[in-house]
Amino acid sequence: MNLPNKLSLLRMILVPVFMVVLALPGTVLPLWLSSVIGTVIFIVASITDCLDGKIARKYNLITDFGKLIDPLADKFMVIGALIMILYRANTYRALFVLALTVVVFRELAVTAMRLITASKSGVAVPANMLGKIKTVSQIVFVIAALIEPLLYPVGGASIQVIPVTQWARLAQILPLTLLSGIVMSVFTVWSGIHYIVALWKYIETK
Repeated sequence: MNLPNKLSLLRMILVPVFMVVLALPGTVLPLWLSSVIGTVIFIVASITDCLDGKIARKYNLITDFGKLIDPLADKFMVIGALIMILYRANTYRALFVLALTVVVFRELAVTAMRLITASKSGVAVPANMLGKIKTVSQIVFVIAALIEPLLYPVGGASIQVIPVTQWARLAQILPLTLLSGIVMSVFTVWSGIHYIVALWKYIETK
């Protein structure tokens, strides 16, 4: 139980915390405040994802347990966040349903392949660069989906350089959320296919 593995476990512990924060009704905590707090917790969890790998590689603390718990913590973090975003979504609900479906199916497939690989070869498969890019794109998408709706004025009360009517159009489109969602879906599917092709040799095709 070295420091990188402790950071991965901390990331897993933070998942139910920000899920509870985002699930709080507006009567308990204003929705904008719960979004900000939830996003901060999510960012802290994401930082631990960056730190645990760097520390493990720098100080040669890479373990088989770390190779398994690190991607598992990432899955919990992203899937938990997507569930809560879908729960709170007023717009683009279909997009969030699609994103959650793609992420869950991809992670189940890759996790199954990793388990087969570990059982047949005794090797725990670490995340590759494409998988890391996928995780970053998922993190960006979650942050955009939580924060972007807060960037637009309500009823023209905020003073903005851009006219309120244009901000209102942006609020309906949510361009950052839409674009990051598309990018995230592409990398999620791409990295999933890459893993399956690379690990297919461990499957008993007979």
